Amino acid sequence: MIVEIKSGEEEASIVSEGAYLNSYKFKGKDVVLQGKERKTRGGMALLIPFANRVNKGEYVWNGKLYRLPLNREGNSIHGLILDRDFSVESSHDRGVALYTELNHVGYPTTLGIRIEYEVGGGLTCKIVIKNVGEQDAPLVIGAHPYFIVTEDWKIIPNKAKKCLTRGKIPTGEMVNTEIINTDYDDCFFLPGEILLSSQYSKIAISKPGMDFVQIYTGVPGALAIEPMSGAPDAFNNGIGLIKLLPSQTKEFSFQVKVLQI
Repeated sequence: MIVEIKSGEEEASIVSEGAYLNSYKFKGKDVVLQGKERKTRGGMALLIPFANRVNKGEYVWNGKLYRLPLNREGNSIHGLILDRDFSVESSHDRGVALYTELNHVGYPTTLGIRIEYEVGGGLTCKIVIKNVGEQDAPLVIGAHPYFIVTEDWKIIPNKAKKCLTRGKIPTGEMVNTEIINTDYDDCFFLPGEILLSSQYSKIAISKPGMDFVQIYTGVPGALAIEPMSGAPDAFNNGIGLIKLLPSQTKEFSFQVKVLQI
């Protein structure tokens, strides 16, 4: 199921499977690369209950070993909801709310997940997670948008802390760095608003409470800037990890605002 929302010069389409943002346009121009069949190669996938990777797909929680599905490199990646069906709870011209419950053998509890999209003065995505199960559980959430850019892209601020990695898994160390125009598949601690600019567009990304950002340059003509509440492999290294208690709710919200296109 695809839901279309629109306000003035902004329009977006959302796919109910994965609560996936298939497209976002401003003045008729794509801001986000059109969605792909593989959700983490275009559009904007949502990453819940973990963002990026879990080393070898394994983690220990409250003394119990949990195992997650593995990708080709032998890790678990991008959460557990990409292929989950969400029901449309409500919708109007400018917005839509979707809901699902996640229960997985590789996760200690059941999560109620509500996603709200709205356009008008920017694209806003609100993520509401409630632990509706009986056990506490680890939580990191993220989003995986691909912004269309030209080769001259730059990010402001460009001073950040970079997570050092081994085999794409953080070692737990972070170093001061400068984000330059080069190839990346790296995580940065970069709190506050981000300005992404190129000849194509200028975009402000506001992401309170999502202080980690994965930057990925592997898709031509686009730049993935992925706001996350914790670092890759947080289920093991604890960097940014949230402990969600039974009946507890956590809310996250971020906004993409086009300043120029």
